[in-house]
Amino acid sequence: MNPLLATGSIYWHLPVMLFVVSLVYSATRFDPLDLILREAFRWGIRMASFLAMIGVVLYCVSTFL
Repeated sequence: MNPLLATGSIYWHLPVMLFVVSLVYSATRFDPLDLILREAFRWGIRMASFLAMIGVVLYCVSTFL
């Protein structure tokens, strides 16, 4: 295995999981494909920003405390 890929391997799955979870969640709520994709994009943005805020809070806590 390539050592470069092995060092950060847990983070390679995050964008894929964000996409899959938001797509499946949206597909359970809407029938037309355009509504599914639109809601999946919106839900993915909300989830990514929520995870980014958690990351910023954890960074601040670890840096300043």
